[in-house]
Amino acid sequence: MSAPLEGVRVIDFGQFIAAPAATQVLADLGADVIKVEPVTGEAARIIGVYGEAILRTYNRGKRAVALDLKDPRGRAIAERLIAEADIVVQNLRPGVMESFGLDAASVRAKHPGVVYATVSGFGLHGPSRNRPGLDIAAQAESGIMWVTGAADGEPQRVGFPVVDAAAAHVFAQAVLGAFVRKLRFGLGDEVEVSLLEVAVHLQGPNWGEFLLTGKSPSRCGNGQPNIAPAADLMPTLDGAIVVSAYSPQHFARLCTLIGRDDMPSDPRFATNEDRVANRAPLLTELRAAFAPLTSDAAMELLTGNGVVAGRISGYDEVFKNPDIDAAGLFIEATEPGGSTHPTMRSPWHLDSAGDGPRTAAPRLGEHTAEVLSAHGYDPAEITDLAAARVIGLGA
Repeated sequence: MSAPLEGVRVIDFGQFIAAPAATQVLADLGADVIKVEPVTGEAARIIGVYGEAILRTYNRGKRAVALDLKDPRGRAIAERLIAEADIVVQNLRPGVMESFGLDAASVRAKHPGVVYATVSGFGLHGPSRNRPGLDIAAQAESGIMWVTGAADGEPQRVGFPVVDAAAAHVFAQAVLGAFVRKLRFGLGDEVEVSLLEVAVHLQGPNWGEFLLTGKSPSRCGNGQPNIAPAADLMPTLDGAIVVSAYSPQHFARLCTLIGRDDMPSDPRFATNEDRVANRAPLLTELRAAFAPLTSDAAMELLTGNGVVAGRISGYDEVFKNPDIDAAGLFIEATEPGGSTHPTMRSPWHLDSAGDGPRTAAPRLGEHTAEVLSAHGYDPAEITDLAAARVIGLGA
């Protein structure tokens, strides 16, 4: 069975997460993704374990080429790769691709059928277009940090690069839309995604309320400001769970399950508005009921009776979660020597694509010679380019 993007060529100038994670989606759909890096390697290769984790997670099944794009010979190789590409992706610092003559306008002038896609920190058109942008800046400036944290505490970032990860999926979605247009009408396109826009859009319900009321939301820790109980933490004998039961029928069911049929008729808790206004005493009553229970017992009690709840889980517990295991999210990637290590596939199931490629993320320049040979360079030329450090051939 053919994967959806079999035969599609992608040239990936991305670094870190947003662009490489998007092209990982394309690779998992069957595309041939050629990762282009400097001869010294992309930045993730020099920041220790965290960088290695990024490389392993978002570059599985790609081919790696190392080029010095500051050298005209390196740019000539890049242009030859682009000439045979369907999709070009990049998230380099603002102005870098322009300095190489490999920006969207230059590339599409020569190759109008290509899909050229850019991820930036703050967009390509506003006053911050030339600012470098990382996930944390987008979290800060989009309102995410403003609404995250305890009510009386300092603003908090989300505990992982949520904007980078979300931007990658948005980016892949937009690239696929542009590629469908190319298939249908033979027309290339230019795709732009910014971390800032994605970060704002992720907060759709909050922004919906703001646009309705003009009132900015505030930090409230766990729970939600306008419904209760909702995502509220309940400590147990051996951990904690979160519970959401804010509709009248679900709140009544929750109270019955914990032996507190009196609570729905308590004036403090009779309506959702009452419960929001009296959240502190509400949590005191509910937490007293869950404190004697283990997390397993609490989960069985609630989820077996249609109440939404979730166990607060550490990574070691998530890794062993039977639903995650049944889904097959964690797979083994194979290194060139035959050893394997665990990593993740894309979080969807598509029969024609399977789990995507299971070859590990490539070493720096691992496929340079292979790719250049396929694009018309003879062995002597490759040797000369390597000696001049225009290309890297890997370890």
